[in-house]
Amino acid sequence: MRLKRNKHLGLSLSIFLCTMLLTTSSWALPSITPASSDNLKVYLEQIIGQQGHRHYKNREQLQRVSAWIKEQMRLFGIPCQYQNYMVNGLGYRNVVCTLTAGHADKVIVGAHYDVFGETQGADDNASGVAGVIETARILSQLKSQLAHNVEFVFYTLQEPPFFKTEQMGSFVHAKSIQAQKNQIRGVYILEMIGFFDENLVQQYPTGLKWVYPQHGNFIAAVSNLQSYDMSAKYCESMRILDRLECQRLVAPSFIAGMEFSDHLNYWKFDIPAMMITDTGHFRNKHNHSATDTLKTLNISKMANVINGLTYSLMLQPDE
Repeated sequence: MRLKRNKHLGLSLSIFLCTMLLTTSSWALPSITPASSDNLKVYLEQIIGQQGHRHYKNREQLQRVSAWIKEQMRLFGIPCQYQNYMVNGLGYRNVVCTLTAGHADKVIVGAHYDVFGETQGADDNASGVAGVIETARILSQLKSQLAHNVEFVFYTLQEPPFFKTEQMGSFVHAKSIQAQKNQIRGVYILEMIGFFDENLVQQYPTGLKWVYPQHGNFIAAVSNLQSYDMSAKYCESMRILDRLECQRLVAPSFIAGMEFSDHLNYWKFDIPAMMITDTGHFRNKHNHSATDTLKTLNISKMANVINGLTYSLMLQPDE
């Protein structure tokens, strides 16, 4: 994850900031198996591995992780394909997995699996990848109840030096589906969902600290105006579950500083997308360092984040 600091961000977002709650509605709450902290820990351990770091120079580790993801998803009955592409004469691949429920449209849930430099990247972004995998496990058990097909995508090359370039795995994927955008109901990006702190450690771009909490014990839902309803529905799901505070940040996509992660590439192709995040380096001092390890994560709160996502994807308004 790469967050851009911008001195004009506070003023711009103060003008466009939307923090309204989901409009009053009646929801049919589905019965869903909760996310498992034990499962998440196993996934995290497998993603991080014992040797090497999954950065762009270490393609062997990237291949290991992507192959493990594909096999894990197969165990859930969800078939996957590699989306291969070349960068500087070298091969890289996304993993694209489809849970088909017999519908014409779909939602996408994604996370990047590469890291920045010689780091384990437990929060950034093994946490997001583990979250997508656990979401897939839960939804695979509810296939007959899904209102849309669900595509799970695991991206490579999100981190620098490829961030905000056309070599990002998410750009490659977004471009490949642009002809289908009318059938895509939304893209949910999980970007660092494992670090929480009840103390007053939360930082913000200039101007936002007066609007949002000072503690670091919440999950953030970041969207543009096109994906406003998505973030509203997610935070409403978190409110219903009453396990973890959810804060929304909504602003038009042209506002500088909103391009935090892979969701930015779907915005470029006019596809509604949002990011679910613990806010990265605005909270987590271990970001992009050797101390971003498994022991710094709160896995039970990660499970709460996933519960909110699965409920959000399953919630249907009462007829």
